[in-house]
Amino acid sequence: MRLLIVEDDDRVAAALSAVLGRHGFDIVRARTAARALDLMHTRPDLVLLDLGLPDRDGFEVCNRIRKVSNTPVIMVTARAELSARIHGLYLGADDYIVKPYDLRELIARIHAVVRRSRPDPLAPAEGDPVPSATGAGGKNAASAAGGGAGPAGGTGAVGRVVETRGLRIRLDSREVTAPDGRTVALTRKEFDLLAELARAPGVVFRREQLISEVWGSSVQSASRTLEVHVASLRAKLGDPCVVQTVRGVGYRLAAAGAPAPPAALPAPGAEYVPPDARHPRAGEPAAGDAVARGELAAAAAKRRRRT
Repeated sequence: MRLLIVEDDDRVAAALSAVLGRHGFDIVRARTAARALDLMHTRPDLVLLDLGLPDRDGFEVCNRIRKVSNTPVIMVTARAELSARIHGLYLGADDYIVKPYDLRELIARIHAVVRRSRPDPLAPAEGDPVPSATGAGGKNAASAAGGGAGPAGGTGAVGRVVETRGLRIRLDSREVTAPDGRTVALTRKEFDLLAELARAPGVVFRREQLISEVWGSSVQSASRTLEVHVASLRAKLGDPCVVQTVRGVGYRLAAAGAPAPPAALPAPGAEYVPPDARHPRAGEPAAGDAVARGELAAAAAKRRRRT
């Protein structure tokens, strides 16, 4: 997932880029409004927009972005006034977060905004005929849910498929095919967990986010359940490198298009930790995250003193 960070403070931008980069985001940074507008051609998935830019107010930048693009925008600023938040949302911002903030909340808001911006997977594709309702048991009622005949009872004419390391995950029909062609039988929650990770291959999902999305429970009540399901997924998929652990943060699906596993693999169910995941034990905050929070808080306090 590519993020465009529009921030003129080099210390804040460096700290934020470092943390988000460790969470699997691809970062592009602009110091000025003019540069931010130029970089929109790179088609970022989301824009983190500071309002206090040296050449133009961030509100104007948001307004210009919205005139040419539907790219989600989150305003990240020290301006805490209610009038500023309302103005930003009316101009087209998708969210507004005030500095200083908790990085975990920012990451959760990024995922939430991007999720809302995606098209409805069950909506009929453009050009598909829209079935008419013929009653609760009519012939067209069954096809209305997916917009046409398709696998698994018509969930879509063209299903969404994620492929990584030779694994094929059909999100609409809830089917998983291993590299050797066999169908992998998963429980409902196992597939829900895999599908959540497959929404953004290569991006790190925090433990709290996965538990909330898949189980709708608090972290305390379902933390062990998550670990058990991850271990079960690795064992059934036969490739422990598909679901990767990022210590102190959470899990991610191997990036889409990753090559199939070699003949010799670690034992099924073994925990795989990628080489770049230099984090403390699970459940402990990463040191870099703490440093970044300090940098962001200091910069926000400095700005408030100037105003």
